[in-house]
Amino acid sequence: MSSYTQESAVTVLGLGPMGRALAGTLLDAGVRTTVWNRTPGRDRDLVERGAAGAGSVVEAVAASGLVVVCVVNYDAADAVLRREEVTAALKGRTVVNLTADTPDRARDTAAWAAEHGIGYLDGAIMTPAASIGTPGAVFLYSGPEEVYRRHKPVLGTWGGTHTHLGEEVGRAAAYDIALLDIFWTAMAGYAHALAVAQAEGISPRELAPFAKGIGAILPPIFEEGAEDMAAGTFSGEGNPITSAVSSMAHIVHTSERHGIDAGVMRAAEGLARRVVGLGHGADGFLRVADVLGRQARVGGTRE
Repeated sequence: MSSYTQESAVTVLGLGPMGRALAGTLLDAGVRTTVWNRTPGRDRDLVERGAAGAGSVVEAVAASGLVVVCVVNYDAADAVLRREEVTAALKGRTVVNLTADTPDRARDTAAWAAEHGIGYLDGAIMTPAASIGTPGAVFLYSGPEEVYRRHKPVLGTWGGTHTHLGEEVGRAAAYDIALLDIFWTAMAGYAHALAVAQAEGISPRELAPFAKGIGAILPPIFEEGAEDMAAGTFSGEGNPITSAVSSMAHIVHTSERHGIDAGVMRAAEGLARRVVGLGHGADGFLRVADVLGRQARVGGTRE
């Protein structure tokens, strides 16, 4: 079992694509691994590679001091973990919950764990299943630092970078929400762009190299925008938001002329126009974030 001790044994609950990748990488590293999935049969190849297939959740939990949960959401996680007999079996063990959900759900689960004598770390995986076990994997955690440090050697077998974001247990989920906000709005934009381009006679293959170029200009814009927002400057010297409004209006017009729903871009344009209406037309686009934040601070009412 390589250099890992019996205390390094890990149980993985949930064998979707990500859970299977996590369990497989643990096996590759020589970690004693027990697996369980609600739908029978998904553990077959992992068992053939050396995993122990548990017949029940209680059996799976009892096999290891560290229990990794990777299911679709916290409703599914609660349905597994909060059964009376499972909760009892988890006492004195540690749960690392890599299930995606909201910060409030993470805090609620941490409170449940503390009430029942269960160690708890919340986590988020910010890269696809294929990245697990490679240098490109990205893992985020929040919760007690002592718990994170104790289990870090085993968690590290998944490769990539592992970052403990602090003891406030909702932070990993908060990062996850914010980063997936970027990803899914970007993917929605790309899907819309492909539809508009195709309507104008541009094939997806023709557009893709130029779309990649647009993606490449974003990282420095993200960095500069974060500095602007931290300083409260929101410089629009290079591209004021009035220019963005004009560009967005062109996209909406072209989309709708082809009968393509422009709801996402209309929403973005509406935010930009609100910023202009508040007297910030010379500022950069990220003044939108400031206006949204102000709206939240006054209880969700519009300015």
